[in-house]
Amino acid sequence: MADAPRIRYVVSGCLAGLACRYDGGSNPCAAVIRLVEEGRAIPACPESLAGLPVPRLPCELAEGSVLSRDGRDLTEDFLRGAQLALRTAQSRGCTAAILKSRSPSCGFGRIYDGTFSRALCPGEGVWARLLREAGFALFSEEHLPPELGGKGEGED
Repeated sequence: MADAPRIRYVVSGCLAGLACRYDGGSNPCAAVIRLVEEGRAIPACPESLAGLPVPRLPCELAEGSVLSRDGRDLTEDFLRGAQLALRTAQSRGCTAAILKSRSPSCGFGRIYDGTFSRALCPGEGVWARLLREAGFALFSEEHLPPELGGKGEGED
C-alpha cells in the first residue's frame, strides 16, 4: 500500500478555485489545484475564516491598517483570520505556502499601496507576514516552487 502524500503546502483558497475573492470570484491556478487534488496541499482563505462576507468591498493595506474602499478599518478581522489560517496550516504539518500575489492578506514583496488605484508598493499581507515569521517558505502563483516548474521564492 502506497503512503498517502505528505501535505506540504497551504495555499490561498482563491488559487485553489474557491470562490472567496472579495468580488465572489476565484483566481484558479492549475498547479495549485493539482496539489490540492493530489492531497499535497490544503486551501485556506484567512478572510473567509475571519467571517468576512463574499462578496465584500475590496481592501488594501495602508500604513499598517487594512482598510476597505469605503474607509472601514478591518485590521482586526484580517489578523484574526490570518491567525486561524496559520494555526490550520501548522496543525496539518505545512511548511510552505503558495499565496495570491498583491493581496492584503496573502501578498508579499509587492502589494497594493492603499490608494485603490492598482498601484503597488513594497510590503506584505497580514497572513504572509505571519507565515514568514513562523518560518514558512513563501511562493506565489507568479513564483511557483521549483518542484512545480517555478523559479522559487521571489517577490510578487
